[in-house]
Amino acid sequence: MLILQRFWVLLVTLAGKVLSDSRIYLLFCFFAVDSGPLIPLSLKIKPKVFFRNRPFFLCFYRLTGVFPMSVISAIGSSCEERIKLTFTPGCWGVLLIFYSLPPHNLSLDGTEYGLSEADMEASYATVKSMAEQLEADVILLREHQEAGGKVRDYLVRKRVGDNDFLEVRVAVVGNVDAGKSTLLGVLTHGELDNGRGFARQKLFRHKHEIESGRTSSVGNDILGFDSEGNVVNKPDSHGGSLEWTKICEKSTKVITFIDLAGHEKYLKTTVFGMTGHLPDFCMLMVGSNAGIVGMTKEHLGLALALNVPVFVVVTKIDMCPANILQETLKLLQRLLKSPGCRKIPVLVQSKDDVIVTASNFSSERMCPIFQISNVTGENLELLKMFLNLLSPRTSYREEEPAEFQIDDTYSVPGVGTVVSGTTLRGLIKLNDTLLLGPDPLGNFLTIAVKSIHRKRMPVKEVRGGQTASFALKKIKRSSIRKGMVMVSCRLNPQASWEFEAEILVLHHPTTISPRYQAMVHCGSIRQTATILSMDKDCLRTGDKATVHFRFIKTPEYLHIDQRLVFREGRTKAVGTITKLLQTTNNSPMNSKPQQIKMQSTKKGPLTKREDGVPQSGTAAGGALVGDDATSSGATPAVPSSALQAQTALDEEPHNREGNKSKVGGGGRRRGGQRHKVKSQGACVTPASGC
Repeated sequence: MLILQRFWVLLVTLAGKVLSDSRIYLLFCFFAVDSGPLIPLSLKIKPKVFFRNRPFFLCFYRLTGVFPMSVISAIGSSCEERIKLTFTPGCWGVLLIFYSLPPHNLSLDGTEYGLSEADMEASYATVKSMAEQLEADVILLREHQEAGGKVRDYLVRKRVGDNDFLEVRVAVVGNVDAGKSTLLGVLTHGELDNGRGFARQKLFRHKHEIESGRTSSVGNDILGFDSEGNVVNKPDSHGGSLEWTKICEKSTKVITFIDLAGHEKYLKTTVFGMTGHLPDFCMLMVGSNAGIVGMTKEHLGLALALNVPVFVVVTKIDMCPANILQETLKLLQRLLKSPGCRKIPVLVQSKDDVIVTASNFSSERMCPIFQISNVTGENLELLKMFLNLLSPRTSYREEEPAEFQIDDTYSVPGVGTVVSGTTLRGLIKLNDTLLLGPDPLGNFLTIAVKSIHRKRMPVKEVRGGQTASFALKKIKRSSIRKGMVMVSCRLNPQASWEFEAEILVLHHPTTISPRYQAMVHCGSIRQTATILSMDKDCLRTGDKATVHFRFIKTPEYLHIDQRLVFREGRTKAVGTITKLLQTTNNSPMNSKPQQIKMQSTKKGPLTKREDGVPQSGTAAGGALVGDDATSSGATPAVPSSALQAQTALDEEPHNREGNKSKVGGGGRRRGGQRHKVKSQGACVTPASGC
């Protein structure tokens, strides 16, 4: 008890704590009110929880009434260099908390603690002068009166260059009619809703979306903040919203909202948005009047499976009775605390709650809950303040080889082919030469970047973590698809037909066994894959296993440790890629035999191999199997794994129909069945490597 009275551990030091990004730091000011030796604060906190693996520093002082920030200039360059360590180029902000307490607040030994008005102003001047040297801004977040004095919170954020801004991506998910598009319309256009769908009309892209009021595609909109933390998105004098280019020019930070569909029949679109657009955070929308229904749990489970931090927004509180609202909040808190989620729900009702939740949101355990109304605007300012304090979770290094994943393609008149997506790493500049692929044969094509746009604004370069659009030279849109990548030549990319992954089955009504097919979502890749083998006889809900997959259509560019979602109907599994098994050979030598084989499947009469020996096409009844397929020196041998994949592929209905149309007698049931085995040689070709 004497020790507890003697040592108060909530007050002196600067503990550099990184927010969820590498760009914003949060500094807590702890004071130690004691004349005796200080208790090491590291014993009272858990660095692994608070600091993760980010750089941080702890400075311990024994106070006799002077706040350490006010004596930085007196301490000298050593302390100043310590502060500079927190402003490395990858860091974009600091939150400082200054306490100003009246003289009657004394420590146990009779000395004063806290800051006088003069000391507070001196501390602020010192921090501002250091921020100027480091090209940063000092922003006053709030100033409020406590029981013992006054508290000020400052945000220090590094200035960005011209035509540059910090970007944070937020995926918006939730059940249908939860108010997702309406909230985004209110946030990004600066006008409240009328309760009849006025705000959401500005976000819809298709006619049927406007008629039904439901999102069916992946929508994007932006919310900009200036250096003072004020929202830039405000209607102009004519009542129209600002263009994206003007918003980005005025902003130092831009929140990109990824509006996803809530209806169950659009689940594949929602999964693609969560995996392909790489959101930093997920905003789960819950209607207060409807509660947790429909796809709410589905979307929450998807975000948890992809390790995306989640915060919850409860909408329509203006039209919901108080008892129904409390019941919804109670069920929501119970869901977040359940063993599957293990979150710490926090109801945000003031600016103090916003700062506390934003500072601890990086731990991925805390889950803020906002209660808002799009009609009255209640608590919208708290949500905007929280979004302003969010920052990207992942740090990127410019010296890494460039990699860009494509999630959409366009054909713009007067410009040509345009691709959009996310820069995964590295630095891409104007007129850079990159490799685009893989194509259906697994090859990569050399292309040049003609122009670059970020949020519809022309730029000269993009870095890792930024979304952008590229205009490409001398390539048709038909030769590009979602899931392709643009990579640096230094990477020497290889496309893969087969891979192994550790998967966890979240739900399946029966059992999963080899030859089972489902859709694989991996980044921007969305393609059906077949299970060739696994280390268990069968899989049920909750089982873990190492599974051998094979794509059925084209090879894809994959990474080890890449997250994937495996789904088909109500069957869902998540996992991580552990091994790439069959990669293609990008040598041009292998493309010629491929073309010869494909020609042999289309022509009925005899054709010649490269060695001059006649061979029969499949229409003539002589399929390329056995010794004939391997006797040609130009034709590569088919691996055994590819033959196993062929056995699985022959089970597909569309392959059976394709074989019937290629062989004689395909119009008759008996004729098609008679030639079914002979036509299998045409399907083995893609597995032989390109």
